[in-house]
Amino acid sequence: MTTSSTLLPAASSGPAAPAPGLDETAVRALRSELQDQFSIESITFPVNAEQPIRFGGRLLNAAEQAFPIIRGRFQRLGYTPILRRAGDEDVVLAMPGVTTAQPARAWINAALFLLTLLTTLFIGASMEMADGGLPSTLAAWLAGVPFSFTLLAILGTHELGHYFVARWHKVDVTLPYFIPVPFGLGTFGAFIKMKSPVENRRALFDVAVAGPLAGLVVALPLLVIGLLTSPVRPIISGGGGLQEGNSLLYGLLKLLIYHQWLPGNGVDVHLSSMAFAAWFGLLVTAFNLLPVGQLDGGHILYALGVTSRWLGYGVLAVLLVLGALAWSGWYVWAALIYFVTGLEHPAPLDEITRLDPPRRWLGAIAIVIFILLFAPIPLASIP
Repeated sequence: MTTSSTLLPAASSGPAAPAPGLDETAVRALRSELQDQFSIESITFPVNAEQPIRFGGRLLNAAEQAFPIIRGRFQRLGYTPILRRAGDEDVVLAMPGVTTAQPARAWINAALFLLTLLTTLFIGASMEMADGGLPSTLAAWLAGVPFSFTLLAILGTHELGHYFVARWHKVDVTLPYFIPVPFGLGTFGAFIKMKSPVENRRALFDVAVAGPLAGLVVALPLLVIGLLTSPVRPIISGGGGLQEGNSLLYGLLKLLIYHQWLPGNGVDVHLSSMAFAAWFGLLVTAFNLLPVGQLDGGHILYALGVTSRWLGYGVLAVLLVLGALAWSGWYVWAALIYFVTGLEHPAPLDEITRLDPPRRWLGAIAIVIFILLFAPIPLASIP
């Protein structure tokens, strides 16, 4: 999962006279740096020196070519540009200040990872204990390695996919933060945080789609290996256990490996700890691809040009209905989306540049992957 930094304010207009404290020398310098990339037709001064200077007119080159040049020049003068389109007019806003990332404290990321390694080893080892007890020997702890390795490999690869693509696009990002818990699966997942604005929709799309695709490349082979080592057994009713839900992809993989649709005819696959961790990795990928807010799916949809806030409310409504009819855990996800990630999506600095055809095709593939991975009932109690 990625969370975005707060971007700069949207356009604001003011009187056609310099604000008190506004450096007119800076305005002339900005205009000089802008005029070979932008035909300036109007300049609107802000009401105070903290608001942006507005240049209205027309780009002389394509936005994806002109904006990096403008950004570099403005930042040398201590300003950050924002590129928007207002009706038939292109607008460059010169915002005072340049975003600077705070020094990284990698020891926090390392400490959280080590704690998550311990908690996932503990959970994995507990799964392997025949008597349901707690691991007390080195051999018992080592039995948790397949579960811990599989889960952390999928989550870590997902977040590092975001991280490296963000760095390639010169976006300041944190290293992954893992969230350890001593119960459940041993972790609530991982996330990175973008500490600087994204330049345009293409960069936003690349960063968003890289995580799910990277995680999927690791999860699928590990799931196949896990399923090949997991036996098919009769479903024992009354045991109070949990049965993992089927997505289209997961169900088809089991059909390919076991030559029958499972669960069915009173039998189901009894997942090894490795297979269960890989299945959960697919589930987390589906969660992150939900097309709403600042989840990966929300970033992808925004980059594709779908910016309606009503879509976010529609997704929340669907989750609430699924919570009532299928799985109560959807209530938790709806609450997290509404209160933590939010339904609004911050705009990139350059909002004019659109995705090119290859990225649009990849966006369509990401939507298909979400459909294949989505399970309406992720977990169910065995009656």
